[in-house]
Parts: sequence; C-alpha cells; structure tokens
Amino acid sequence: MKEFLKELKKSRTLLLMLAPAVVIIFIFAYLPMGGMVLAFKQYNYRDGIWGSPWVTGIFDNFRFFFMSGKAFAVTANTFSYNLCFIAVNTFLAVLFAVILSEARGKKFKKVTQSSIFLPYFVSWVIVGTIAYNLLNYENGVVNGVLKTLGMEPINLYADGPAWRGLIVLFNAWKSVGYSMVVYMAAVTGVDTQLHESAQIDGANIFQRIHYVTLPAIRPTIITMVLLDVSKIFRGNLDLFYQLIGKNGALYDSTDVIDTFVFRSLLETSDIGMAAAAGFYQSILCFVTIMVVNGMIRKINSDYALF
Repeated sequence: MKEFLKELKKSRTLLLMLAPAVVIIFIFAYLPMGGMVLAFKQYNYRDGIWGSPWVTGIFDNFRFFFMSGKAFAVTANTFSYNLCFIAVNTFLAVLFAVILSEARGKKFKKVTQSSIFLPYFVSWVIVGTIAYNLLNYENGVVNGVLKTLGMEPINLYADGPAWRGLIVLFNAWKSVGYSMVVYMAAVTGVDTQLHESAQIDGANIFQRIHYVTLPAIRPTIITMVLLDVSKIFRGNLDLFYQLIGKNGALYDSTDVIDTFVFRSLLETSDIGMAAAAGFYQSILCFVTIMVVNGMIRKINSDYALF
C-alpha cells in the first residue's frame, strides 16, 4: 500500500493531466453503458429506465429485429461496407503519407496535406448535399455533363449496386485525411539514418519505401486497423442517412443495422427494440475484436492491443 501511495504521489502531475480525459470517458462512454438494460425492459417514459418492467421473455426485444427478415442482410451490409472502408482507407492513407513524406517541395506538401485533410471537417449533411447536387437525375452535375456530350442521363438514385461503390468513395474522400496525418507522424519518426544507409547501398526510392518505411510503420498500421476492426459491425448513421435518406429503392444495397433500427424506432417508438439491436451490435464488435486481437497476439504479441 505504501508503495502504491508513493507511486501515486510521484506521478501526481501526470495523473492530474490525465484526469479530465478520464472524467470525460467515464461520463460519455461508461455511464451510458447502464442503458443496456433497456434491451431487456418494456420501457415507458412514466417509469423511466429503472422503473420500467422487465420483458416476459429475455429475448422479446430482440424478436422484432430477427423476425423482420432483414437482420442477416443489414448485418452483412454493415460488415462488408466497413471491411471495404478499412481496406480502401488504410491503403490510400498509407499511400498518401508515404508519397508526401518523400516529396521535396514544402509548399506542395502543405497544400496537398491540407487539401486531403480538409474534408474530414466537413459535416455529413454538407457531403449529402454535395452528393445530391452532383448525382440527382434531373439537374445534377454528372447528368448535365452527360447531356452536353449527347449521352443518356443516369438515374443513380434508383441504382442500388452503384451506391456500394459511391458510399466507399465518399467515405474515403472524407476520412482518409485523418488517418493520413497519423501515418505521416509515424513516417516522420523513422530514423533518417536508415534511409541514408539504404541510399548509400544503392536502394532506389521504391526499395527504401518497401524495405525501410513500411516495416517501420507496420505497428502503427496494425494498431489503426485493429481499432477500425473493433467497430466493424457499427454502421456510420450520418454517412448512410445523409447520402441515402429515405430512398427505399436503395435499401437492399445500402441498409445497415443503424439505419434499419433508426427507421424502425421512428415508426414504432419502441426504445427496447432499438436498445436490443444496439446490444447485438456491441456483442458482435466485442467478439470480433477479441478474436482478431487474439490472432494478432499469437503471431506477434508486440502488435496486439492488449
């Protein structure tokens, strides 16, 4: 106990600096976890969360989601979209980070980095508006260009399969910049002597990237991918709802767990059902990250998150 108090006193400055972050995480991440009991309650506003009665059957609130006929489809969509997001965004972020780190012009690097990073700060509401003005059938920019070229306009808002690629594209445009900055910081931390030694040995730029840069930032890449994998069954409601809205023609191709539950909640006002779907997502995410992290630990424990 004395050793613990001594270490606490020794690290008091660091602990005080850490305290605001701990408080915020506790309030916004851990306290809301108590709301998971809603998945097993017949919630009503009069009695509140703790006063509402428990459901008769433990899985009654899950019944709507699994008996809707959409559970497997929206789960598969959520998984496949997030898998594409992870693959595409990681590849592009690493590519841009490596290219910019090798670029010589400071002004070019700053302008390019800012241009790629800027969309990260744009609201999905704005992105949805941009997408609609580009792609709508009657007077969208894309169809305007096609008409000018004497070609037939395309009704993309009725073409579900096309939106699989468009959603991945818009997500990459908005999200790659953030990851790129993280990878650029990792690339900057690579010992310059390694590059100089490789250059002296006759290695060209591609060989230096392959044998020096990429191996050096591999731990960062694996950590970032693992963090993304932990959310692989969580759909980005802002992304899908702002781009697709209530367009029923696209639901089969673009519906994810979050949008399906959101619409169902608006229609039925059944908070218990929505909580049950959220609980289902949490279990899937937890199991996935535990399995993937366990596999990484067996391969190389240094790369595992825990």
